[in-house]
Amino acid sequence: VVSLGVGWEYGRHNQWETHWLIGYIPKFKSSRGKMTMTVKETFIPWRCSLGKDWSMEPLTAGLYLNAVFGHEFWKSQPNRYPDKCYEFIPTKFRLNAFLGERFTRTVPNNRRKFIKSISAFYELSTCDLYIRAMFQDRDVHLTDIVGLSLGLKLQIM
Repeated sequence: VVSLGVGWEYGRHNQWETHWLIGYIPKFKSSRGKMTMTVKETFIPWRCSLGKDWSMEPLTAGLYLNAVFGHEFWKSQPNRYPDKCYEFIPTKFRLNAFLGERFTRTVPNNRRKFIKSISAFYELSTCDLYIRAMFQDRDVHLTDIVGLSLGLKLQIM
């Protein structure tokens, strides 16, 4: 539900971003909430100016590796399952891919305190396990494996 973290921009035109995030998933159909950790790499091929202090990044794309902490999740198959049944499917880590878009408002230099800009974004994403399921089961469709993320990104000095 919520993630907070740090990151940096780099590349000739700041077209690459790396973020490290810590998140929280409240209990839904489980006995307790869970903590997550994510390392995210984003590529932004171009930016468009929308006028005074506004810009748009019509395409963002990237990958992220997400870990969920809790005894229910494993990185190697527990003994309770038959040999090699889930050998290549650890539940602790998920590799995700996404495409998205951002709208950014840059705070003018004379009005800045700590925040340089604020961006609103959305991302459409899926993970390795969902893609595998779609190839293995013809009843699983693209609409079944794609998720929507909405967020705000604050860039500080």
